[in-house]
Amino acid sequence: MTTPREGTAAARKRERIIPALGAPITVRIELSNRPGTLAAVTATVGEHGGNLGAIDIVDISADKVVRDITFTCESEDQAEAIVREIRRLKGVKVRQASDPVLLAHLGGKIEIHSRVPLKTRQDLSVAYTPGVGRVSMHIYHHPETVWNLTSKRNTVAVVTDGTAVLGLGAIGPAAALPVMEGKAVLFKEFAGIDAWPICLNTTNPEEIAATVRHIAPGFGGINLEDIAAPRCFEVEQLLRDELDIPVFHDDQHGTAVVVTAALLNALRIVGKELDGIKVALLGVGAAGMAVAKMLMSQGVRNITGCDLHGIVYRGRKEGMFPELEWFAEHSNPDNIQGTIRDALVDADVFIGVSGPGLVTADDIRQMAPDSIVFAMANPVSEIMPHEIQGIARIVATGRSDYPNQINNVLCFPGLFRGALDVQAREINEEMKMAAATAIAQAISKRHLQDDYIIPSVFNRSVVPAVAKAVAKAARATGVARRSRVGLR
Repeated sequence: MTTPREGTAAARKRERIIPALGAPITVRIELSNRPGTLAAVTATVGEHGGNLGAIDIVDISADKVVRDITFTCESEDQAEAIVREIRRLKGVKVRQASDPVLLAHLGGKIEIHSRVPLKTRQDLSVAYTPGVGRVSMHIYHHPETVWNLTSKRNTVAVVTDGTAVLGLGAIGPAAALPVMEGKAVLFKEFAGIDAWPICLNTTNPEEIAATVRHIAPGFGGINLEDIAAPRCFEVEQLLRDELDIPVFHDDQHGTAVVVTAALLNALRIVGKELDGIKVALLGVGAAGMAVAKMLMSQGVRNITGCDLHGIVYRGRKEGMFPELEWFAEHSNPDNIQGTIRDALVDADVFIGVSGPGLVTADDIRQMAPDSIVFAMANPVSEIMPHEIQGIARIVATGRSDYPNQINNVLCFPGLFRGALDVQAREINEEMKMAAATAIAQAISKRHLQDDYIIPSVFNRSVVPAVAKAVAKAARATGVARRSRVGLR
């Protein structure tokens, strides 16, 4: 399949089809205008495991029809095989095969728009020279007015080194750029925040922190994204110590906020309290550590974490680093050893932020009655919901095709909206907990049920509610520069 760029027919033929998992593939074909030709194409798609979608006419004449056939498949090899079989059909010519997801990214997903007119000389003199000089000097004499007279008040930098991108791993800053652009789109669409991707060609924590420090004057907040552990902990701490604007590593704290919100509602349903539950945590990296710390801060006393070396316990030597040493000292009160299977015995809650297929139905059967399972690995969960139907009471995932999707987009747009509205100097624990509570309360008690413990990402009441709660917490804890929220 071609990538979304122009090229010769020969070049297009050489390109490979690279679909996203379960994404649609569109094939433009030229068919002889006679009965049965289209049916042969659709039958070929079905015979080779494709899921047929839209069929559109592009052009038609007396002897031929040009159509776009869209189907979904699960892998690159499957897509290649289907297109190869279509090419073999009599009376069918494949003009082009393409991935609509790639085409949607043609030219990127974001751009800059001017907020002021630029049609006359007067417009130019106001927006740029000589008028802009007055604004610069005003800021020079009154530094605090940079928040009112520039885009700083509504702009966030989305910063990555490309070392932990989605479930793809260390694919580098260039390959991370589409993901960072997507994050910027979410900021804009859900919270009206202008965000810009900053993809850094370094994995050195000191260099990352120095770069962000140097660009910080132009931004009202810093969203760290897809930076691998344990480097992410060091980068965040360096920046929090050095900057007077919010620094927020979404993979850590966004996940923690939404997990906490979902757990608050799940516990309401099963009638259990935070201080009385036993939690088994699979994955003690950036997200897992943040989840554990947030739950501990809210009273959870019994968390047992497990990573690729097994259960984290006091005295363990394998795979330890400073943050994990802290975790070992503050978790696993009985200091048990073993695997996630051992950690799950009589656990009330399983939280997975790890990888696919790492837990079995038999493991979940060992949990306490009315068990809660948050299996959040993407795109394939630690255990799929249908495998534990009737075993676990409440199941949530990170996927959009099952109920109870735990998605960070419920957190970061509203969290930054509230922080920017009061020009907060940081995002503290009280602000994060305010966000979690607001997300949980977006579902009324009478609407709570096993398959509805967390609001939809498209619930437009969530962002304003989170922003209001976060702004209030910022003011209450003394980190807000503005005493009230006004017009942006």
